[in-house]
Amino acid sequence: MNDSLSPKNIMQLGMAFWGSKTLLSAVELGIFTELARQPLNADTLQARVGLHPRSARDFFDALVALEMLERENGQYANTPESDFFLDKAKPSYIGGFLEMANVRLYRFWGSLTEGLKTGLPQNEAKEGGDFFGTLYADKTRLKGFLQSMTGLSMGTSKAIAKQFPWDQYQTFVDIGCAQGGLVTQVALAHPHIKGGGFDLPVTGQIFEEYIDSFGLSDRVHFIPGNFFQDPLPKADVLSMGHILHDWNLEEKKLLITKAYDALPIGGAFIIFESLIDDERRSNAFGLLMSLNMLIELSGGFDYTGADCAAWLKKAGFRETRVEHLVGPDSMVIGIK
Repeated sequence: MNDSLSPKNIMQLGMAFWGSKTLLSAVELGIFTELARQPLNADTLQARVGLHPRSARDFFDALVALEMLERENGQYANTPESDFFLDKAKPSYIGGFLEMANVRLYRFWGSLTEGLKTGLPQNEAKEGGDFFGTLYADKTRLKGFLQSMTGLSMGTSKAIAKQFPWDQYQTFVDIGCAQGGLVTQVALAHPHIKGGGFDLPVTGQIFEEYIDSFGLSDRVHFIPGNFFQDPLPKADVLSMGHILHDWNLEEKKLLITKAYDALPIGGAFIIFESLIDDERRSNAFGLLMSLNMLIELSGGFDYTGADCAAWLKKAGFRETRVEHLVGPDSMVIGIK
């Protein structure tokens, strides 16, 4: 036996679902929202969130070891990150996405092996359901999901607002805009930009409420539509964020062509995703997201920047470039 070898990394990864479910349950129980009000000792926190005494302390201390909580002199408190992102009272809350992962994805990923063997989704579709149809049918659930998408993508939205040369353009529309997080950040950073968000009509009120909260309704408006059934709105810049990976290759190429047709000569198309690195070795999040598309959708998959640039060139874009944004996210820009 080679004494320098250790199973540590194998065991950490193999049992990583322990830590994942501990965090997801903490979000479900409202631990971080409770501690955002004030630090609490174990007995008080246990009572506030309704836990049995048997494992409560182990649960709280596991969150400390996982660096989701801090503990000092017997008082539990949020870390700066968990306080900012996991307190339901803050607009930066991303727990809605984790709540969805807890209720849905955690159990569906238990069927990953079946999905890999069959190539078929492992979610509600197995019983004749439809993820998007179910989500968009419940306005309360939809609003929570869109809010979590805004928080989750805030760093990326701010990076796009900063990195892209907006001074060269006048109008911008985000396709599949959700709550309007990206167009809001662009409009706040660049007062000359006018535009809006294009999405299914059911999201309109949620979008408009969010835009109004920033005082941007004079420059940013909602455009209802279906990006497969309707022409895309015309603007100097169009974007699709975390959209293309939902669809199969033919559908991806169709959406790219529709964006090309809607843009003027010199117009720009921004696509941003958790792009897989071109060598397909280092962006584990992007690769795992692609496996999540297998779980969730019939044809979706993630892709590399080189893949996307090739699709843009084939659609007619004369120039492309790939730029890293934040975390696992990067953008591909095509110029018509």
